[in-house]
Order: sequence, then C-alpha cells, then structure tokens
Amino acid sequence: MTRNISFVFMGTPDFAVPTLQSLAREGIMPKLVVTQPDRPKGRGRKSLPPPVKTAAIDLGCNIVQPANVADPDFKARLASLSPDFFVVVAYGHLLTSELLTLPGIAAINLHASLLPKYRGAAPIQRAVMNGDKETGVTTMRMDWGMDTGDILLFEKTTIDPLDTSGSLHDRLAGMGGNLVLTTMEGMLNGQLTPKPQDHSKATYAPMLKKADGHIDWSLPVSHIFCLMRGVTPWPGAFTFHNDMRLKIHRAHPILEPVSQPPGTVLKTFPGELRISTGNGVLQILEIQGASGKRLAVQDFLRGYRLDPGERLS
Repeated sequence: MTRNISFVFMGTPDFAVPTLQSLAREGIMPKLVVTQPDRPKGRGRKSLPPPVKTAAIDLGCNIVQPANVADPDFKARLASLSPDFFVVVAYGHLLTSELLTLPGIAAINLHASLLPKYRGAAPIQRAVMNGDKETGVTTMRMDWGMDTGDILLFEKTTIDPLDTSGSLHDRLAGMGGNLVLTTMEGMLNGQLTPKPQDHSKATYAPMLKKADGHIDWSLPVSHIFCLMRGVTPWPGAFTFHNDMRLKIHRAHPILEPVSQPPGTVLKTFPGELRISTGNGVLQILEIQGASGKRLAVQDFLRGYRLDPGERLS
C-alpha cells in the first residue's frame, strides 16, 4: 500500500487503539485523529482523555475533539484535508450524511460483530451473554444508519467457553487493525465489491446498564454463566442476600438435577457455596460484599454467614 494515503481516524475507547497503532506501524499516519472530548471519571471526577487521544499523542498525531459533529467548523476542517478515507472505530457518534460525502474513496467503519448481527453499542457483550459460539469483526462502507452500511470484509473467531467480554474485546480489537488495513488496500486496488447487508437478519446489541448484571436465578445455570462472562468486567454479575449486594466474580456451572427453588443456598462442604438455579447449580468461587474486597469464597464465608436454605434474589 502507498504510504502517502490521506485518511482521518475517528475513535474513542480502548477498542479503537490497536487499529490506530497498527496503521501507524505500517507507516500509514492519519492527517487528523477525531475523538470525543475529555470526560470526568472516577470518584474525584477528574477530567481524563479518552484512550484514543492518549495513543494519538504518543504517535504525534494532530487531534480534534468536537463536542458536536454537525459543527460547520468541524466539517470545514475535515473538508480542507481532502481525505481518501475516514476510518471510524467505535467513535461514539453517528456521522451526518454531509460528513460521509467528504472522503474521496470511502468512509470505513470497523464493527465488533459479524454484521448484520449485533448492530449497536455492545456487540461483544451480547454475543457472550447469548452463548454464541463465534463472532468476529466486520468492515463496512458507512451510510447514514447505525451499522447498516454495505459489508466490505469480515474475519471470524471462536468464542471460547471461558471467554469474558474483556478477553474477547482484546482479541477482536487486535484483529481489527489488520482487517482495516486489508480493506483499505482492497478499495485502493479496486478489488473489493461492497455487499449490501440482509437487513431482515439484523439483530441489535443495546448498551449495557448496571441492572443487566443482576442474576435471575430462575434461568438455567448455563444461561447464568454466560451472563456472568458477558458482564465481565462491567457491570459485573451480582445478586442480593437480604439487603446485601453480593458481586460474583468467578463461578462454575454444574449440570446436575436440583429440587430446591432457584436462588437457594445448598448444603455442601464447608468453605463451598453452591446456589440452585432454574436448571443446574452455580458453584461460586470468588465473591465480594457491598463494601469489601474480592475474596475466594472460603475466605468470604469466614466473615459472612450464608446458611443452607437461605435465598438469594
């Protein structure tokens, strides 16, 4: 690929960083990096830069952080660059139809699913939560809709039974850089034919809320285990014992018959904690109280009592 290609990179979170870095390693540097404004985070509400901004600074890139992508000054700046491509990876804003006309060749988006499955904000988490066996990354030619553009290329990966959203996120992010590079080469060479998505097969992956981590013990244990993996690292899986919120960090599903109502603490060996579900048993390995530390379950039970027959909710 020619190294004097003109493109603008748009991205915000950790997922976008490997693609930016992969292109830079190939000597393909963006004319401009567009990312969201710094946001207050943490208990101190200190304003912090998004991960893409930090990476772009390290690479010596020019950076802009528009509060509104419809700002005429922002459009004028992009137009002045005469880019061949926009490369958009988890930027977090839908681009206007006017902006999408600016690249000379295409506005390319990298999405963390095998489109048209899991359009939207949380495709990685939803794939794990739903117990999918595979997923992947897709590049598409952007249009005005949310992840509705014509597909350019895709790459698949198996979802391991022990994958969490965190581990799958990192693997897909690493795959994205090579796929974007191959997509740009293919479009430059005229070797890629955009393929319209089958919109009748589209599914959606809405952004996670804290409440999504609340365990429904009436579900089969296999479903609960997928939920736990899917909400790791955020928002985390949790349940309640009386008014105490208990966060479950690690557990193991046991496919055995159980007669007690879902959510019941089962009688077992000292230092173990097993909970009945709608079908099967969840053995909890690491747990955390509302204001305590993450502990191995045997250590947690030394200071917190959960008797057989009690119910979690």
